[in-house]
Amino acid sequence: MNKSDDKDLWVSWDEYHRIIEKLVLNVHASGWQFDQVLCLARGGLRPGDVFSRIFDVPLAILSTSSYREDAGTVRSELDIGKHITMSRGALSGRVLVVDDLVDSGVTLDKVLHHLKENYAPVTEVKSAVIWWKACSSLKPDFYVDYLPTNPWIHQPFEEYDSLRPHQLEAWSKKGVSR
Repeated sequence: MNKSDDKDLWVSWDEYHRIIEKLVLNVHASGWQFDQVLCLARGGLRPGDVFSRIFDVPLAILSTSSYREDAGTVRSELDIGKHITMSRGALSGRVLVVDDLVDSGVTLDKVLHHLKENYAPVTEVKSAVIWWKACSSLKPDFYVDYLPTNPWIHQPFEEYDSLRPHQLEAWSKKGVSR
């Protein structure tokens, strides 16, 4: 694995899982109780799933996208999905919005406004992210690492951004593991 510095933060799968668990423990230690987890896809899917399982609350998913070009390394206009996906019921009560990071703060800010404007049954919203970058215009309610130098975060699942089915198939036939 590459070495982290002020410009790049490299995260292994083990580190990624441990830091999600730290975020869970931060929220738990606060004593704040929530009724549902709303994860922002894609970066919040894995952390949101862990929160939903450990706290035994329903998981809702809202698709958002701003990093699309150049294998997800260039920010574009923010797109917010029209609908929140849930297995049962509707978004209501106290909601914990979970994402992997807050970078500029635009996504989190717009999602919080979206919830206020479109989901009257939601009575309280708090946010939880793994990484909070200094360049953000918004401070999350819960976070694990504050990043004063705003490094690019290389998350372990990013290897799939440039992997295509034919490559995976070829590696699989050769017995090569990632």
